[in-house]
Formats: sequence, C-alpha cells, structure tokens
Amino acid sequence: MKVSERAQRIEPFYVMEVAKAAQALAASAAESGTPMIYLNIGEPDFTAPPLVQEAAAKAIRGGLTQYTPATGLPELRERISHWYAQRFAVNVPASRIVVTAGASAALQLACLALINPGDEVLMPDPSYPCNRHFVTAAGGNAVLIPTTAAERFQLSSQKVATAWNKQTRGVLLASPSNPTGTSISLSEMKRIHEVVKGLEGIMIIDEIYLGLSHEAEYGQTALALGDDIISVNSFSKYFNMTGWRLGWLVVPEDLVPVKERLAQNLFICPSTIAQHAALACFEADSLAEYERRRAEFKARRDYFIPALNALGLTVPVMPDGAFYAWADCTAACAKLGVPGSWELAFELMNRAHVAVTPGRDFGQADTKHFIRFSTANAMPELREAIDRLRAVLA
Repeated sequence: MKVSERAQRIEPFYVMEVAKAAQALAASAAESGTPMIYLNIGEPDFTAPPLVQEAAAKAIRGGLTQYTPATGLPELRERISHWYAQRFAVNVPASRIVVTAGASAALQLACLALINPGDEVLMPDPSYPCNRHFVTAAGGNAVLIPTTAAERFQLSSQKVATAWNKQTRGVLLASPSNPTGTSISLSEMKRIHEVVKGLEGIMIIDEIYLGLSHEAEYGQTALALGDDIISVNSFSKYFNMTGWRLGWLVVPEDLVPVKERLAQNLFICPSTIAQHAALACFEADSLAEYERRRAEFKARRDYFIPALNALGLTVPVMPDGAFYAWADCTAACAKLGVPGSWELAFELMNRAHVAVTPGRDFGQADTKHFIRFSTANAMPELREAIDRLRAVLA
C-alpha cells in the first residue's frame, strides 16, 4: 500500500528502537543476575500522588466519564491559571488555556493552526525529535541550527536573526530542553522574542519540564514576556502523570477558537478521568509532594553528573532542569573501539546491562558523539549503573 509523502518524511523514533532491543535483552540479563537498568526513557519513577489517584477513582465511581468541552474542564483551566500566578507570579487568564491530550496533542494543535506547507521553523540542534516531526506533519520544514556547549545547546537571538529568511515562520524552543536539561535565561528569551516579534513570526516554547527547574535564573516561564507567546506544557513530568496523557497550551485569546475548532475535530476532548484527577494536582498536599520529588530529582542530578564526568562521559553543561544528562562519549567510544554513540549504546547495553539513548535522535550536529542518560531513576539504580559503567570503561 502506498503511504503518503508526509508519513515518509517522518523518521523513526530511534530511542524506541533502542528500548525494544533493551527489552529483548532484558530476559537474559535477568537470568545472569544483573537485570537491565533503563536510563534511556525520560519518565519519572514516581507515579501520581495519592490525592490524584483518589480523584480519578472518585470520578469513575461518580460516573464523571463523559465528554468535556474540547478546551477542557473550566475548573481545571482555572486551577492551571492559579498555578501560574502562585508559582511564577504571572497572570495567565484561564480563557487562554486549552487543555489537551498530552503535550503531543498541544504541539500538534499549535503546528496545524499556524504552519502552512513550506513554512520553515527554526529549532536548536540538538532538540527533541518529535517536536520537529510535528512541524513536518503540518507540512512545514524544521530547520535545525547547530548549537554549542558555550550556548548551553540553545538558540540565541543572534542565531535566530541570522537564520531567518522569507520562508521562516517562527521558532520552536524548549526550556528546559530534552536532551540536554538546559534552559534559556529569561533575558536571552526576551531578546529572541524581540527578534521574532519584529519579524512578525511565531514563538512556540515547550515548557513541559519547567516545573522541574532547579535554578531561579532559569526557572521562569516565557509567558512573562508577552501574550503572543505560545507555551506547551504537560502533566507528565513535574506532575508525574505520563500515561494519563494530559497537557495544555497557552495561546493568545484570538487563537483559542481556532484551537477549539481543531481539537473538536481531532480529539473531541482530553481524557475526562485524567482531567478530574488533575484537579487534585493543585491541592496543597499534592504540591508539597511534587516539591519534595523535585528536590529528589536535583539530588539525583547532583550525584550522577559528577560520577559520569569521573568516568570520562563528560557532561559539558550542568543541566539546570528536567532529568537528563547529555554526555560527550568520545573518550568512551575510543576506549571501547566503537565509532559513535549508536554503537556505544549497544555495547553498554550488552556489557553493562545499562540502557542509554544515543544522540542519533536529537539532531545532526555532532550528535554521534553524545549519549543521553535519564536521571529519573531512584538513587540505588543510578549508583548501580555508575558501578557497572565503571567496570566496563575502566
């Protein structure tokens, strides 16, 4: 059967290919007494806290399982609005918030509403692969701009201005970023915004890891810079609801009817049960638990990054948020006699029973020399992983 050109332009999500290989090896690894440690998938080891689980069960018992408005439960939009005011001291009216079926749906709605065939969208290299594929699926072209450690692997206003041409529609940034865990300072974000606004472009910011920022300099929402910025967020990471598939968009007021119309046709509405559960995310006890977990993620980062550096898996920029380590594996590849991170990932999987993600997914600029570790695992697993890596790389 002939598939569409659009589908042919979407590359495989290689992290999932590695995950399948890790699962296939896991049985034999367990039999050998060294079960596989998965540091390849960016998923918190924490699940939804008690009040959230109870709210979901209560919604099911109460029959609250029918369609909601396409833009989400009004009370959930209000609570998200209040969270912005409480956490970031930013006024984001509930009327600008559109609840979605995960951040993926939010990005899809944003791209479909704003990108025409042939439009170019500037993105940093490295960056999360699915983000550029949303641009591709909308008929646009993601233009990856190489970045360096000195730039925190993020775009600068100068690079945006230099790369802009007649086909450029806007920028799609992520702060904090997957795979690097680095953010854009609010001052540089402001300069980028000024460039994009001056060129009458669009600015989409993936902020799904914003709640997991560890440094005040970077833990600020770009929404503070203007009502024209489009922010994508999620209940998956900070709120530990990955499989519940719930996220949200913040858009200018005049775009809300457009998003609503698209959402009605594509999704009808986000999961009703997940929405009722998410209301409990903003209870005082839940927020206190999330902050305790954020501190735990920071403790894991503070242990794991120096340990990687000591092994020669150098992390050139300390991540300020999320739960990733973007490590230069050049020395490790030379030591094990492999050409790049793709082959190294399989060596580590087979020899250390540690699954990691090669840089191949995240771009083209030097990514063969990098691997991504997830530090979302519990501390005992992270310590065991370091011990195994040390044994292989010694």
